[in-house]
Amino acid sequence: MAVWMWLRCVLGPHLQRIHRSPEQSRPDGRSGRRGWNYQPRGLERHTDSILGWASALWSLSYYSSPLLLCYLYRKGFICSSKLVPVSQYVGTVLVCLLGVACLRGWGRFRNTDYVQFITILEETKKNHTPANKKKLRCYDFDFSHWPLDFSWTEVSSPKLSKAGVSLLRPEPRLRGAADNVLHSVRTLPCHIISFVIAHTFGRRMLYPGSVGLLQKAMRPMLQQGQAKLIEEFDGQRNKLVACDGNEIDTMFVDRRRDGGQNGQTLVICCEGNAGFYEVGCMNTPLEGGYSVLGWNHPGFGGSTGVPFPQNEANAMDVVIQFAVHKLGFSLSDIVIYAWSIGGFTASWAVMSYPEIQSLVLDASFDDLLPLALKVMPDSWRPLVQHTVRQYMNLNNAAQVLKYQGPVLLIRRTRDEIITTTGPEDIMSNRGNDLLLKLLQFRYPKIMTDEGIRVVRQWLGASSPLEEASVYSGYEVDDDWCVSVLQSYQADRDVSFPWSVGEDMTLEGRRQLALFLARKYMRNFEATHCTPLPAIEFHPPWRL
Repeated sequence: MAVWMWLRCVLGPHLQRIHRSPEQSRPDGRSGRRGWNYQPRGLERHTDSILGWASALWSLSYYSSPLLLCYLYRKGFICSSKLVPVSQYVGTVLVCLLGVACLRGWGRFRNTDYVQFITILEETKKNHTPANKKKLRCYDFDFSHWPLDFSWTEVSSPKLSKAGVSLLRPEPRLRGAADNVLHSVRTLPCHIISFVIAHTFGRRMLYPGSVGLLQKAMRPMLQQGQAKLIEEFDGQRNKLVACDGNEIDTMFVDRRRDGGQNGQTLVICCEGNAGFYEVGCMNTPLEGGYSVLGWNHPGFGGSTGVPFPQNEANAMDVVIQFAVHKLGFSLSDIVIYAWSIGGFTASWAVMSYPEIQSLVLDASFDDLLPLALKVMPDSWRPLVQHTVRQYMNLNNAAQVLKYQGPVLLIRRTRDEIITTTGPEDIMSNRGNDLLLKLLQFRYPKIMTDEGIRVVRQWLGASSPLEEASVYSGYEVDDDWCVSVLQSYQADRDVSFPWSVGEDMTLEGRRQLALFLARKYMRNFEATHCTPLPAIEFHPPWRL
């Protein structure tokens, strides 16, 4: 029995923190369930440090392996006479590390906190009852060992298959059979290079949060953020399995029992390309009293996989299914809130589930391609276009146009990330293009050349005062605009696009264009990475 327990300690996960049980009161009498960091004893602490350094060196070697292999080849080390002694050294190191792992297991075996934890974990894996899961939630440990909470196989939906959920694809150019063969042969080198770029540095440039070294550096901050969500907001961590087999790390905070109106609405948060739910945009709706469900991109935090568009959409799909079938929210009670690159999964969600209540996009863009071209040399333009369209086609605007519900866009006026020139040129912010495309699709008779011109003038305002000056300069009558739109909606009750404004004067179309622009977009005087205050988080405008 003791040997079996020692083996479980050797193979067990790394324990980071112990959260106080919800039934236990804090010694200081304050609310919440403040826990404490797990304190390994001397043997476990030293052996864990050795294994940690070994893991960091392995990660560093992995990312530098192309340069390292080139160096070894030039020095003549890649040959049988040199590889044999090297393999012996490597084998010796591995045996030593195995011994260190066994010693760490012995240190854990002598620690009552770890033995209690590993006992609860094994019992939960054997018998996944709510009582066992409640005990397990009091521990923060490696998420790869966390028992499964929900899988896409638990629901029958035509949207799901082993191949993944459906995505919008670029329309192929029409060619003859002979032209197709010749074109494929000519573009084969481009396809190969694009594949290599997308699966090496391209994906890591687009999603730096998936890089292991960055996650190691951020680990203390992530653990602190997760402890706050669990201990102060009674958050519940869950593991979901998407249709591609990726495990998705999620955090749910339930406010329905608080009695507030906002608590009945679930806000699903989609993070940025280096964002994690532990320290990301979850805090904004939490401060507003909403129920919140956060999740990490594939390859981020405890989530597995890599963040390509198909994997991202698969993850978003299982998160929505979990919210509906496990947490008990209806689609009409769900708001999707996204920051930056999270706009892709958010726009996919509302496109695929049109019953969702509304969509809020903060500091997001219309299309990835203009931003990718900005940071790459002009001579690479054809290669960048092919790589983005083939492997990283984040076409947010195209997906938003498929949604009929309320939408709110939040533009950062000093955004330095999604501008194609610089933060001082507010007209190069790709959020402007997202707004214009949305308005042009929904109100084509209003957004004629003159309508686009006045909206661009309003978007180019450098301050709230100038913005108000443009709005008042065209003498926009808000009450008249609302009455016109309500009258059109009552008479027809049709889906977008609307033909309102077809038989209207030029002055009337200008007023409606500016009115709609101000309703669909709000400015926030900040840079790209400034957290959005709760006071700036509003439900989208409804007619």
